[in-house]
Amino acid sequence: MRLLACLLLAVPLLARAGAQLEEPLADAVRSALGAAIAASAPPKPQFDKIDDRLAYLKWLGTMSERLKSRKSEAQLRIEFLQTVWYEAKRAGLEPSLVLGLIQVESGFRKYAISSVGARGYMQVMPFWTRVIGDGDASRLFHMQSNLRFGCVILRHYLDRENGDLFMALGRYNGSRGKPEYPRMVMGARRQWLLPGES
Repeated sequence: MRLLACLLLAVPLLARAGAQLEEPLADAVRSALGAAIAASAPPKPQFDKIDDRLAYLKWLGTMSERLKSRKSEAQLRIEFLQTVWYEAKRAGLEPSLVLGLIQVESGFRKYAISSVGARGYMQVMPFWTRVIGDGDASRLFHMQSNLRFGCVILRHYLDRENGDLFMALGRYNGSRGKPEYPRMVMGARRQWLLPGES
């Protein structure tokens, strides 16, 4: 297991996005996805209960330590993690899943570009900016925009696959039905779980 973890940490120099397919979307789906991308809110979490805030701060501190070797500047690391948490929760995703996907897709590199043109942390294909955004593919290098697009797209694929994470991850990568990519993401996800989570 440690060997696999070391290999996953060493490999992400390549952006891994596959041939994510542009599929026709129903007008209602396109409108809903567009609204999810356009809605702007600062990625500052608000909590009604002190226990929820303490749990978040514990998560933030633990993830910050784990990410330190990849993002050495503390302020940028905290802003990145706050945004991951915010956008993951906003889309109804686990932050650990999103971090695992980012690790596999871009190795936490903001300006990663794959051989097929996918961009940024979550390796979003530029056609998404035309389909559900304003058409400006350069926005995919903006941290919050990239994370928002990636989380909304993964949520869309989860909904299309009736909650089947294996199939949704394959669809995200353009390798639907093949086990390699979902296994890599789920393996990387384990590195971003808090102790006691599964």
